[in-house]
Amino acid sequence: MGKLTITETNLKDVKLIEPAVFGDHRGFFTESYSDQDFKEAGLAFDFIQDNHSLSTEPGVLRGLHFQKGEAAQTKLIRVVTGAVLDVIVDIRKGSPTYGKWEGYILSASNHRQLLVPRGFAHGFVTLTENVNFLYKCDNYYDAAADGGIAFDDPDLAITWPIDHDKAILSEKDKHHPTLKEFEAENPFVYGEI
Repeated sequence: MGKLTITETNLKDVKLIEPAVFGDHRGFFTESYSDQDFKEAGLAFDFIQDNHSLSTEPGVLRGLHFQKGEAAQTKLIRVVTGAVLDVIVDIRKGSPTYGKWEGYILSASNHRQLLVPRGFAHGFVTLTENVNFLYKCDNYYDAAADGGIAFDDPDLAITWPIDHDKAILSEKDKHHPTLKEFEAENPFVYGEI
């Protein structure tokens, strides 16, 4: 039971994953994660931490976040209630897609999951109320390695489906540097952020 449909994206190493969903008049069943299926698909990660956030209003914008250096994390993301536009930015210096971003609709109804490799900044904006957002990580969170990029960095020019001044942000997310500012203060090389 449970095979995966994996779609390559335009960003190097990023994958959209759709697990098999079996539905009938009662609802549905899906294996949201199977280590065996992932390994058979060439996606061998040792996920060691699960995280869960709730955003109660549409327009909550979280990000763009990442962990630096040895604390970098691969994330497997899914939404179990509501919908988000999930955005990732390749910040791996030397990567062929460095500084590029893409956005994906993840929702309870489409069951999509996003595999975000180490070296990407990640964020999302809620499109509905009461969004339960879950993700697995292959490394533990380290507050000392916490990093962020401004969601409204003009050089990235991310097309968020919300006016920037209407985004509901944390105080921390209001003050992230642009990618150029971060890079000037924190030189890093491919694979080492």
